[in-house]
Amino acid sequence: MSPSSRLEALADVSTTARARVDQLLTLAEDGLRRMHDGGVFGHTLRAVKTDTGWTERLEGDSLRYASMVALGLSHVDEEVQRMVLGGRTAAELARTCAVRAEASPDAGAVALAAWSAAEAGGICAAQLFAVLAARIESPRPIDTVDCAWALTAALAAGHLGSTKRLVELAGMRLRAAQSRDGLFPHLLPARASGRLRAHIGCFADQVYPIQALSRLSVARNDASALAAAESCAARICALQGPAGQWWWHYDTRDGSVVERYPVYSVHQHAMAPMALLDLQEAGGPDHWRSIILGLQWLDAPPETAETLVCPQKGVIWRKVARREPAKAARAVAAVTTAMAPGLHLPMIDTLFPPGPVDHECRPYELGWLLYAWRSRLVGAHDDGSKPGEI
Repeated sequence: MSPSSRLEALADVSTTARARVDQLLTLAEDGLRRMHDGGVFGHTLRAVKTDTGWTERLEGDSLRYASMVALGLSHVDEEVQRMVLGGRTAAELARTCAVRAEASPDAGAVALAAWSAAEAGGICAAQLFAVLAARIESPRPIDTVDCAWALTAALAAGHLGSTKRLVELAGMRLRAAQSRDGLFPHLLPARASGRLRAHIGCFADQVYPIQALSRLSVARNDASALAAAESCAARICALQGPAGQWWWHYDTRDGSVVERYPVYSVHQHAMAPMALLDLQEAGGPDHWRSIILGLQWLDAPPETAETLVCPQKGVIWRKVARREPAKAARAVAAVTTAMAPGLHLPMIDTLFPPGPVDHECRPYELGWLLYAWRSRLVGAHDDGSKPGEI
């Protein structure tokens, strides 16, 4: 890319989309401030009805989400960081997350904390990387997303410490699981998900490997890693919905859609752009049409007349789902497609119509929004090294 920022690159493609993203970024800063409480980030900001009307309630605490927020905030002005974090900086938040992660049994939380510690905090969390290397080297199943995060974390810390072994382990395990159509399963190995779900990978299982493999291609000058990322990106873009929807579940056997809903807002405004722009900046093709179409869905989702973007509340509501009992459509789709690729229950949209909006918002969604559009283009660190150089 010749422009100096992702936002400038977006403006070259669509000034309308650039203006809308600017508005969403302002919303994200305000929303994150409301989700920060006493040095931690809640898990969910949920709309609740009271005797006097609707309000929002902050629930829980998430180490994963705090690390994601640290990554996003590290790319905004320090004044904004301190406004959101009650006087602290993104680097301080990232380092706090790294300390908390030392006691966490959650491989995903450990990987995200190591990533944010390196990229936002400027430190190599050696203890966390040792845990990740042991976890990925183990024959036990691991989530595809966790493995991709571990690879990205190791690449982010490559100029700060020795992470070469983890890069090799995570890269090999990811690439061994990719299907011929480019898609990734939910678990590594896929068979660990069981007979009815081994063929399924969700949208997140595609996005984070695209990002990790794109960065690996830059760090190692690895054309095969770039080709793997390109293959996955091409497939999800080919399957994108007519109104820009990024669908939820895919069949790794034939590269088809298993179940379309829910459509998550974070996929539209943050996760898809984040991965696809990393791919483009690594030397892959541009997918601006798909990125912009995905953004447009936020303001005109054909499934509902409700507004998903609420700047006055500092939220983008989480998803549009089906009207169904307890994920029934996904369960049915898993069973029918396990019997035969592409086999779907007739009239599924009539039985379980899409439309209900999930009135909650999570900190990571806004953190990833900042990260997707504010993070630096592929280039040099301040110390002169390339991103992930090892």
